[in-house]
Amino acid sequence: MNTIFDELRAAIFSIWHRRWLALAVAWGVCLLGWLMIASIPNTYESRSRVFVQLDDVLSDVTGVPSNGKRDIDRVRQTLTSAVNLEKVIRGTPLSQDVTTPKQMEGAVLGLAKAIKVESQQENTFEISAKYGDGSRSDAENAKMAQSIVQKMIDLFRDENLAGNRGEMNTSLDFMNQQLATRQKELELAEQKRLAFETQNPDMAQGSLSVMQRLEASRAELRGIDADLAAAQSALAAINGQLAGTPKTLPGSGPVGGARAALAQAQAELAGMRARGLTDNHPDVIAARNQVNALRPAAASEGGPGGMPNPAYSSLESIRADRQANVQALSARRAMVQGDLSRITSQQITNPQVAAEQQRINRDYDVLKQQYDKLLQDREELRLRGQVQTEHNAVKFQVVDPPTTPRGPISPNRPFLLFGVLVAGLGAGVAAAFAISQLRSTFSTTSKLESALGLPVLGAISATLTDAGRDLRRKRLRLFYAASGALCGLFVLLLTVEFIQRGMVA
Repeated sequence: MNTIFDELRAAIFSIWHRRWLALAVAWGVCLLGWLMIASIPNTYESRSRVFVQLDDVLSDVTGVPSNGKRDIDRVRQTLTSAVNLEKVIRGTPLSQDVTTPKQMEGAVLGLAKAIKVESQQENTFEISAKYGDGSRSDAENAKMAQSIVQKMIDLFRDENLAGNRGEMNTSLDFMNQQLATRQKELELAEQKRLAFETQNPDMAQGSLSVMQRLEASRAELRGIDADLAAAQSALAAINGQLAGTPKTLPGSGPVGGARAALAQAQAELAGMRARGLTDNHPDVIAARNQVNALRPAAASEGGPGGMPNPAYSSLESIRADRQANVQALSARRAMVQGDLSRITSQQITNPQVAAEQQRINRDYDVLKQQYDKLLQDREELRLRGQVQTEHNAVKFQVVDPPTTPRGPISPNRPFLLFGVLVAGLGAGVAAAFAISQLRSTFSTTSKLESALGLPVLGAISATLTDAGRDLRRKRLRLFYAASGALCGLFVLLLTVEFIQRGMVA
């Protein structure tokens, strides 16, 4: 413990013995450090909060989807883009220092590091900007930070409110250009199809392809066959009813005789045919022979011929209509069958023409679908633009306007000044101690004894004359004055710093 105390006392004596060196080094370090701190410009920060509310009732009613939230996120993410930062520079006094594209590029890069756009809560954003320029005063730097934030708010508002309309107009112009291009292509395809149909009139069927025409003809033929079978069945039924109905009704003459027998035989023959019996059936053959045998007798019998049967006349008119229907269906079937045969023969004899028609019709159909889709999209986009023009769904509100900085956020000049003072004093003490270690001097007898390994008999104290003591006191006063001047300079610098901050506020 005594050894440590002796070493500490020796170190303190060595430093005190070279106190002027320590003070000179402290002065040099402090002056250099304080000059460097003075060259660092104060940086001021301004903040603002904005609130964006989405109220899109009209879009819900019209059914047109809204992209408000997506657009706000996009604007927030692109707000610090190079284009927007260049707008900020040109809209603030920063443009006074920018004269060349190179300077503009550097200003944009520096501003990008100083601006932050952060999302605090739902639909609430905070915009902050830091600015510090050594060529400007502190008041100008603080005002510049506030101006940058205000310009950012203006850009945020313009991008959300006016930017959407401009983007909508641009999108409509693009859609109109695409529609015009598709319309020209569609007209060329239509002309090409008309030219093909002019050269091949047999294959002119509008936009239907050969396979579609074949399928349509086959389906129509199946329908005609079904209608024709039904019409023939109806005609056969009316023929059966007509065969069982007498042409005349008996008159006022005697009942019976050959005429009555002939009428009864004809009625029985008609009833058999109505039941579906064929002409080869024995009963039908017998009834027909009976009718043939009774006709001569009825013809030779003479007498009144009776009244015309109105039911028979009605059945004849119905049969005429059904015969005409059967004939019309048969003619239609023959025509459709002819078209089907002609299309099939064209495919067999000239497959290249059929393939060309399919290709032309396919290209036309694709272009028509694209044109219709673009037209529908254009109308939907136009409706959305009208919704955004008539009803603005974005409500923009500045919650906290850009603050006026009251003090710099960096550097912490009082702390740095004190740190340089401590570093200067430490450097002076370290320099004095280092010099004392380099020189072969001994401040205590115990140190001399340990270094030489010989016993030390004693030490002689320094004896000063009156003139020497006056000189020592004078030097001490100078040392204390120089030390006090260093501390006074530190206090002066602190005072100047706080005065400057007060002038900004």
